[in-house]
Amino acid sequence: MMIEDYEKKEHLRRGYQIVMGPHILKSDIWVTSGHYEYYKDNMYIFKVDGDEYAIKPMNCPGHMLIYKSKMRSYRDLPIRYFELGNVYRREKTGVLHGLLRVRGFTQDDAHIFCLPDQLEQEIVKIIDFVIDTMKVFGFKDYKIALSTRPPKSIGTDEIWTQATNALKKSLELKDMSYEINEGEGAFYGPKIDIMVKDALGRPWQCATVQCDFALPERFDLTYISAGSKKERPVMLHRVILGSMERFIGTLIEHYAGAFPVWLAPVQVLVIPITDRVHDYADSIFKLLQDEDIRVEVDKRNEKLQYKIREGELNKVPYMLIIGDKEKEAGTVSLRARKEGDKGAIKIEEFLRSVKEEIKNRS
Repeated sequence: MMIEDYEKKEHLRRGYQIVMGPHILKSDIWVTSGHYEYYKDNMYIFKVDGDEYAIKPMNCPGHMLIYKSKMRSYRDLPIRYFELGNVYRREKTGVLHGLLRVRGFTQDDAHIFCLPDQLEQEIVKIIDFVIDTMKVFGFKDYKIALSTRPPKSIGTDEIWTQATNALKKSLELKDMSYEINEGEGAFYGPKIDIMVKDALGRPWQCATVQCDFALPERFDLTYISAGSKKERPVMLHRVILGSMERFIGTLIEHYAGAFPVWLAPVQVLVIPITDRVHDYADSIFKLLQDEDIRVEVDKRNEKLQYKIREGELNKVPYMLIIGDKEKEAGTVSLRARKEGDKGAIKIEEFLRSVKEEIKNRS
């Protein structure tokens, strides 16, 4: 998937390690994390040979176990783990809603382990990552909320104040306005929620940044400080797009299905007018396919206008119409979405143009 490919490249470029945690963990891990107490009703729990297990609703315990797999130094931090992680949650039937609310989904989840004095810098980097990504996908308007300690939570007042202040200061450093959602934080820490607005101005929850001092303590995460002492790292939980399924649903709503070329499921539709040019249509198909263009050929025995109309309804960005004249001249008749017939063009010229458009994500 092109969205996942984009995310992997961007995370590697920004200093993240791509990891994969286990899908099933023994219940004692979820007891330690607090999920068993605070989130049990939303978890799938089962027994095997007398031992109790749970399918993961979150990726954070797996990432903490990776962190704990060896001794860490202050020189190693920050460590940024990224996972396109499949998670499973027992949502009530009444709240399920197409792609927007499902029981099994993929999160572009990351956990950052850092020194206390790196905290605000890392939060700012996450905010920059979110804004940059939203621009790439065509979202220019967003709303920000800071969610504070809920009634049911873990950790001391001191660490909650410290975590909340770090999130506040990071937003102030970016000169970003926000509203307060009292008591809507995660049970282990406060969070920043960034809701994008689609083309109709409707808000959709995507990115979140959660600041967590509590779970590193519960899992006894440590690093060796400059003074050769064991110290506790701070942990940031974050997603950029959030649930991939929900984000795709949001994109569909935002673009009304008319995706920019780089995101379109089918980027080019080749339509031969007669059987005589099927071989030429096949050669164009192979040329585009070899250049990683998502292309289809419509060889059905239907009228040309019917095929064009169907391509328009499917919101394909480009249609290449081919007849005897085009085959003889080595050209195609180009139709662009919303622009209609743009006339004859050399296939090499079209290929250069569409590749540039995809590269620039325009």
